[in-house]
Amino acid sequence: MVNDVRLNLLPNERWWGGAIRDGELMPFGNVPHQRDLRVDVLRNQASPLLVSSAGRYLWSEEPFAFSFGDGAVEVTGTDLVVAQDGTSLGSAFRHAAASFFPASGTIPAEQMFRFPQYNTWIEMPYRPTQQSVLAYARGLLDAGFPPGLMMIDDRWSRDYGEWEFDRGQFPDPTAMVAELHELGFTVMLWLMPVISADSPAYRQLSEHGLLVREPSGVPALREWWNGYSAMLDCTNPDAVSWIHGVLDGLREQHGLDGFKFDGGDFYMFTPDDVTFTPATVAGQCEAWGKVGLHYEFNEYRACWKLGGQPLAQRLHDKPPTWGEGGLASLVPEGIAQGLAGFAYICPDMIGGGLLGAFYDASFEFDTELMVRYGQCAALFPMMQFSVSPSRVLVGEQLDACRAAADLHVSLGAEIVELARQSSRTGEPILRSLAFDNPGDGTRGYEDVTDQFLLGTDILVAPVLEKGATARHVVLPPGIWRATDGTEFAGPDEITVPVTISTIPLFRRVT
Repeated sequence: MVNDVRLNLLPNERWWGGAIRDGELMPFGNVPHQRDLRVDVLRNQASPLLVSSAGRYLWSEEPFAFSFGDGAVEVTGTDLVVAQDGTSLGSAFRHAAASFFPASGTIPAEQMFRFPQYNTWIEMPYRPTQQSVLAYARGLLDAGFPPGLMMIDDRWSRDYGEWEFDRGQFPDPTAMVAELHELGFTVMLWLMPVISADSPAYRQLSEHGLLVREPSGVPALREWWNGYSAMLDCTNPDAVSWIHGVLDGLREQHGLDGFKFDGGDFYMFTPDDVTFTPATVAGQCEAWGKVGLHYEFNEYRACWKLGGQPLAQRLHDKPPTWGEGGLASLVPEGIAQGLAGFAYICPDMIGGGLLGAFYDASFEFDTELMVRYGQCAALFPMMQFSVSPSRVLVGEQLDACRAAADLHVSLGAEIVELARQSSRTGEPILRSLAFDNPGDGTRGYEDVTDQFLLGTDILVAPVLEKGATARHVVLPPGIWRATDGTEFAGPDEITVPVTISTIPLFRRVT
C-alpha cells in the first residue's frame, strides 16, 4: 500500500469510479478530469474505487484525490491499493468487490424491484396530507397504473427529529396505511439525520450526548436545504438505537413498511466534528448509511462506500430536461453506480425530481420527456414516479407511460433474480456493454454510454432524444432478438425505427 500513485494509461484504457454524479464524464482517460473525494462527492453516492477496462483497479478505505491527464492517472491518498486481475472491466470489478466490499447475500425488499415506486415529493412538496396521499394513490390506480411502493416525503412529521405524524395533516395515519395496503401499496416514510433545535428531541438527545458536537462541546448546528438543524451522531450506538427505536415504533404502531433515508451528505459535516467514535466527514456519511441496513425497505441518495450491502440507491434530484444533466445522464450515472458496488439502483423520479425547476415562472412541462424518462427507468432495477402521469399525460403518451410501468412489472421476477445473483457475486445488475465485452481491438464498448445491459442477456437502448424517429443501437457479440421477433447478429451496429411507444429492447438468444 502506498500514499501516492501515478499510473500510465494503457492503449484505449478507460476508467470509472469516484463520485457517481461524475458519471456523465465517465469513462475517464481520454480527456482531463479531476476529483477530490476528500472534499466533495456532489450529494450522491461515492466510493473510493477506480476500476479500469484493462483489468486494473485502485482502492483505499479512505477518500482520495485523483486526476486524469497527460496519458496518466495520478492519485493522492492514504494506504492506496493498486491491483490487476485479468484484462477486462468485469474481471477487475469482480476482484475489487470480492476483496474490499463483498456481497452481503441479501437484497432490499423484493417489492422495490417488482413494482413501480411512487413518491409524493413533486405532487405535494412539504405538504403531504392523509387526504392528498390517498387521492394520489387512487388516481394512479384509476389511470391503470399498477400499485407499488408509496413514499411519503418531507413534512409528514411534526418536526425534524420529532418523527411522529402531524395529526393536523394525518388525523388517522394507521387507517391511511391500512387503506394503502388494501389498494396494493407498501408504504415508506422520509427522514433525515437532523434534529430541529429547541425541540423535545433536541433536548433529550443533547442531554445524553447523542448529537454531533463542535470542538467547544456544544451541539453543531448545520445549514441544509430547509434551514439549520443539529445532527444525529450515527457513530454512537446509543444514537442508532434511539433512531431505530423511534422508527420501529412507527412501524409497529401504524403498519409501515420502511423508510427513505435522505441527507447525510458530506457538506453536512466538518473535519473537526466531535463524534462518539472519531470519524471523518466520509465516515459520518457511511455511519448514516449503515442505519438503513436495519430495514428491508430503504432508500438512500447520499452514501459513502457500503458497496455490496442491501441498500436501495437513487440518483440525485435532476431537472426535468433532456440532454446533459437530465434524461441523458441516467444511463451513464446508472453504469457508474454499478461499478462503485451499488447494484440496487433507481434513477431519479420520472420526469425529474429537482423541485425548484417545476416552480420556475418560465417552466413548461415536456410530456414527451415524461414518457421517455419512464421508458428508460422501466429497465432499471427500480423505477420511481413522483409527477402523477395521469395529471400531465393524455392519449397515446399516457398509454406509453403506463405500458412502461407494466413492462417493469412483467420483468419483475427476472429483476429480482438478477438482484439475488448480485447479492451472491457483487456484480452490477445494470452494467456497461464493456463489462463482459472488452471488444476486439477495432471495436470497443467502453464509450457506449447511452445503452446498457440488464444482467447479461437483456440489451436496452432507451430513446433519449426529443422527437426521435430512429435509434442507433450497438450490438455486442451474440444473437439478439428484438421484441418483434427480428434477430440480429452482433457485433454490429443497427438503426431501428421508434415511435412514442417504442422501447428498443433485445434479448440474447446465444
